[in-house]
Amino acid sequence: MEVNGENRDSRRVIDPRSGFCSSNSIFYSKRKPLPLPPNHSLDATTFISSRAHHGHIAFIDASTGHQFTYQQLWRSVDSVTSSLSNMGIRKGDVILLLSPNSIYFPVVCLSVMSLGAIITTTNPLNTSGEIAKQIADSKPVLAFTTQQLLSKITQASPSLPIILMDTNNNNNNSSSSSTTTTTLDEMMKKEPELSRVTERVNQNDTATLLYSSGTTGPSKGVVSSHKNLIAMVQVVMARFGKEQETRETFICTVPMFHIYGLAVFAMGLLAMGSTIVVLSKFEMHDMLSSIEKFRATFLPLVPPILVAMLNNADAIKRKYDLSSLHTVVSGGAPLSKEVTEGFIEKYPNVSIFQGYGLTESSGIGASTESLEESRKYGTAGLVSASTEAMIVDTETAQPLPVNRTGELWLRGPTTMKGYFSNEEATRSTITPEGWLKTGDVCYIDSDGFLFVVDRLKELIKYKGYQVPPAELEALLLTHPAILDAAVIPYPDKEAGQVPMAYVVRNVGSNLSGSQVMDFVAEQVAPYKRIRKVAFISSIPKNPSGKILRKDLIKLATSKL
Repeated sequence: MEVNGENRDSRRVIDPRSGFCSSNSIFYSKRKPLPLPPNHSLDATTFISSRAHHGHIAFIDASTGHQFTYQQLWRSVDSVTSSLSNMGIRKGDVILLLSPNSIYFPVVCLSVMSLGAIITTTNPLNTSGEIAKQIADSKPVLAFTTQQLLSKITQASPSLPIILMDTNNNNNNSSSSSTTTTTLDEMMKKEPELSRVTERVNQNDTATLLYSSGTTGPSKGVVSSHKNLIAMVQVVMARFGKEQETRETFICTVPMFHIYGLAVFAMGLLAMGSTIVVLSKFEMHDMLSSIEKFRATFLPLVPPILVAMLNNADAIKRKYDLSSLHTVVSGGAPLSKEVTEGFIEKYPNVSIFQGYGLTESSGIGASTESLEESRKYGTAGLVSASTEAMIVDTETAQPLPVNRTGELWLRGPTTMKGYFSNEEATRSTITPEGWLKTGDVCYIDSDGFLFVVDRLKELIKYKGYQVPPAELEALLLTHPAILDAAVIPYPDKEAGQVPMAYVVRNVGSNLSGSQVMDFVAEQVAPYKRIRKVAFISSIPKNPSGKILRKDLIKLATSKL
């Protein structure tokens, strides 16, 4: 797919400022095209390891200080790959990974993919029932997990063979299961076997089976190929590697089982030789003290963490030395102009960049990559390299020009293969021409910057008007007495739906519902006003920071 005006159709005229082509209504990426490898017989692990940086530190465990050099990392991957091969794991086999973040998480993923087997990850917070559904759907032949999470898998699938990831684990532990076969530690200590059984792995073969967050409905298995991941690694390298003459140190706060964490921390950054400090779970103190202790320079995070850093900025700066930190990258959910400006005011020496992506787009679909781009507050950035975009009218399905709001469609080398064993869902999400319907309501401005307005399925329909909850949430977060907020549609006989706000008050605040409604009413059109308010201790969100509106809708309507 050709971009940046270098196209085979000489009649195609692309606006260099916006990237928009009026003859086909496609927005072409303004980024330099990805240098995708021509070798068809290539797996993602080999592609990443070919850029190995021997001797440099790859991973640091934030709690123990244990380190992995790149040399140790790739030797461990080779050893685990050999062990899996000897156990009979073959191309196409599905391997389940249930684990919190750890320096061993990438070892498992990279080893599985190098065999042509398929890695499927799941949230450690999931119940055994939820895990059982994923197991029934994906049919793994083996699972990796920790001693603490072992019972969830044994309850979900009593006969599934399990490898424990805990180092120096005592197999005589009373909580061990008869299905545990060995430990990851033992596998990593074995000498790699060059003569192991190998099968040719092609870029189009499936590499990962990640389950979508299901913020508006049941989660679905997203099938991504080695090509998808190789392209995403290239995007990450372009995104974070622009000025890496000195090696950067990243703090890993986002979960590696999610596409954001997997694509960036378990894959992309490894191709750049970066050092990654891994937190097993997010705790504000642990994150901040790790920045200070390891002199971290980059902090990728999700908006709720950034908002917490903003709200507690004065206390944080008194207690922690964050002088090494020069860049924060926010992804997973939109970041408002007000929050961005507030953060920059409190942390003037830190640049803040944003990104946008989906599990279905294998990660980053758009991002800001320079200070100049980051000053365009509220944007998700420019469309990723080698990616095309289209804005489509939500009612007529007609493509729209610059500065018009509609559903965002994406097409490019990172677009998923489809949904696992769900042809109907795949057909409704990917068009015959290869366009991925994102379900996000967006517009692209005259400079080619993408702005995410809301989720298509989450728009509130008030008397024929469409009200974006994210817009009202961003406004609510500017109130000094509000710590967090979410807006949902609430059934109404006359209007159809009205905007209802769930609000988390700051400690000590006695803010009332009527004050919340008045605050919003003064700043928005009448149809966007909040009509109902409820106070809550915390807003339910998925690991990438997206609000779980379906949970709040269920809570609100359960009292009807």
